[in-house]
Order: sequence, then structure tokens, then C-alpha cells
Amino acid sequence: MFFRWDWLRPVLTAPIVPTIGPVHPDALTVGIFEDIVRAADTGDFLPYDKDRRWGGKKDEKVLRSDMVHQPEHTLIPTLTRRGRGIVKVFAYRIRDSVVDEAAELAAKLAAAHDVNNARVVRPLGPETARPCGTRIQLKDFTAAPFPAPDGPVRPLTDWPTAVQDTFAPFAEAMAGDGLAFLHTQMQAGQCGPVLAAAIEDRIVGAIGPMEVRSDAIGRPQLMPQYFAVLPEARGQGLGRVLWRAAMHWGQSHGAAYQLLQTEVDGPSDRLCQAEGLTSLGFTHTTRA
Repeated sequence: MFFRWDWLRPVLTAPIVPTIGPVHPDALTVGIFEDIVRAADTGDFLPYDKDRRWGGKKDEKVLRSDMVHQPEHTLIPTLTRRGRGIVKVFAYRIRDSVVDEAAELAAKLAAAHDVNNARVVRPLGPETARPCGTRIQLKDFTAAPFPAPDGPVRPLTDWPTAVQDTFAPFAEAMAGDGLAFLHTQMQAGQCGPVLAAAIEDRIVGAIGPMEVRSDAIGRPQLMPQYFAVLPEARGQGLGRVLWRAAMHWGQSHGAAYQLLQTEVDGPSDRLCQAEGLTSLGFTHTTRA
């Protein structure tokens, strides 16, 4: 055992797990933290890791020998070699004083592993006043039916071929939102369906891939999607229609819930708040 649950549980102010991301509160157990540490030795994906669907090897790993686990706080550092590399230290503690210690550890480990970036990730509770960073939100599909919305949205493959052919330039235009990466996965046949919105025979918005997989305790979860609407097509409600179509797809394909991460006060955040999602807390990331 790497962790004492009686030490760790009181400081888990938001359900965020290093290398895994947000998890359902019911899945937030000592077992999932034990799993991420064991996985650091093998480089394999855990069965419930959302990134497993992209194939290859797990890039981010816990730096097990550098963890700090004490009665009042826990620091879990991770290392990613992708790009220029990054060290993150997940700082679990209720008091603000943990940030300085976490920053010092992150800077030291970045130098030791010869990477350029060091970050501190601090989970914050849903009651946080004036939050910033990223909000963790929960959509519960078991609470009520979620009907299909009206609007020009359907699976991409259901659009005429000429409309489908406009997806490539749309994806390239929205590369900053991950759509170019998604398009490469679609071309390789390595992901689920994508829902697309078209106006005047041109794709102007999309959300996907649509996939349901089991979480750490075996509950079916609608996996996170890439989601974008062309700037010139915004303000017409297409984002809301796309999102509602995705939620309807998830519920109708057996998902019990979805977790989303949204930039606080950003367009997606305001949409999710207006749609009545439950806020589970926040993560605030700073440079070390």
C-alpha cells in the first residue's frame, strides 16, 4: 500500500486523480490512487484510462519515489516527456501553504529530469469563492430522460458525401480545439462516431468521438469529446444543439454519466451551468 486513506481522503477537495483526470465521486477510492502508482512501473494504460482509446503507451507517469504523503497533505508528482516535457505536482491539502512546497518540489524535479516546464495542480472544492482555472462538472444520465434536440446535427457519416468532405477543412480550422487530431483518428478508424452540424452544406461544428467505456468501478461512462464550432457560426445555438445531441447519444447508448472539464466562465462552462450540470470542484494550475 502506498497511501493511507485516512490521510488522503480528507484533503481530496475535488475528484481529480493524477495521470487519470476527473473521476466520478463514487470511484474516488484509495484503489485508484494505488493503481496509478503501480502503472508507473509498467508504462501501460489502466483499463479505465480515457487515453487508452488512442493506443500506444501511457506518456504521463507518477514519480513514485518523490511522492510526499503525510497526515495533513499529499504531493503526487508526475512526468510527461511529450513535447518539451512537463512535471506536474498535484497538491492535496486544504490550506494554501501547500502551494509553496509543491512549487519547490516541481522545480527540483523538472531540473532533475531535464524538462522545461514545472506546474502545480491544486484541486479546490465546489464551494470555492471566486474560482479560476478549470471546473469539473457531472452530467447524470440516470436522473431524467434526455431527448434528442431539434437542429442540423447528425452523425458525420449520415451527411451526404459532399458535406462530409467539408469536415477536413473544418477540422484544420479548429486544430487548436483538437479537431485536427480527432480527424486523424477518424481516418485511421480508431474512434467512435462524431456528431456534426452543417449549414448550407458545410460542416461548421462537431463533437466527438462518441464512446462509452467502463470506469474504475465498472459503471458505463460517456468519454470526453472534442467540441468546436466555427467562430463565424457561433451565436446561433449550434453549440447547445451539438452538446444536447451528444448527451442524448450517451444516454441512449447506456452511459450512466459524463464528466466534463470547462474553463471557468468560458463558453462551454456557461453552457454546462445553464444546462444544470453539477459542479464537483475545480483545478487551478500554476507555474512553479
